[in-house]
Amino acid sequence: MNSPEEKEINLLAELRNYGSLAIAYSGGVDSSYLADAAHEALGPQALMIIADSPSIPRRELQAAVDLAETRGWNLRVIQTLEHTNEAYLQNKGDRCFYCKNELFSRMEKEVAQLGIKVLAYGAIEDDKGDIRPGTQAAADHQVVAPLQNAELCKEEIRTLSKKRGLPTAEKASFACLGSRFPTGTRIDLVSMTRVEKAEAVLRNRNYTQYRVRHHGDLCRIEVEPSDFDRIMKERLELIAALKALGYRFVALDLSGYSTGSSA
Repeated sequence: MNSPEEKEINLLAELRNYGSLAIAYSGGVDSSYLADAAHEALGPQALMIIADSPSIPRRELQAAVDLAETRGWNLRVIQTLEHTNEAYLQNKGDRCFYCKNELFSRMEKEVAQLGIKVLAYGAIEDDKGDIRPGTQAAADHQVVAPLQNAELCKEEIRTLSKKRGLPTAEKASFACLGSRFPTGTRIDLVSMTRVEKAEAVLRNRNYTQYRVRHHGDLCRIEVEPSDFDRIMKERLELIAALKALGYRFVALDLSGYSTGSSA
């Protein structure tokens, strides 16, 4: 089995072979590492494209832009309109397909005049065992997954990111705000903004791994079990802040934080 460093050598070789490529960049752990590696391999011929839509919190978007500017990456911000697609809003379990399909379609239009033939995204080895509708969208648009090709796992990417001095090395997992709505619950922009503000309440209190799941007038909080004692001590302040946003009920999920638990 190759070491993370050996995998990175293979990754850089693959990226150089493309000559140029556009990367779906989000500011998360995986896409930030891929962006930095692509910048090393290709310089300005690596274009990072980040989507601006209601699905991404304003703070996350700004942090991603700031990171790209600090590292000297070639960055473009594009507008995506998944939130105007009725199939996305219905949230029937294939929401991610429509989101990624919109992203990759917009990316194709963006690079059409630049001579860039290859689109890439930050899928990793760990993703192979998950049900990810966005993977189908990537296949439909022939988007490559260099990190997955290099067989890089999340913890290896965190290790390599730390060596590169990337601030995302220890960043908590993040998913678009649409994931906060249980499958079958229609997404609307007013509620999505409420979720964003509710999660800002937790972030401003220095919780690191959290989710606010939206169930109509009920807000279900997920944090790491190690934060349970703390959140109970702060519960009166949290309840007041979340009710001020329009929630009638506030619940703590005793299962703790879990990716994909809104499904």
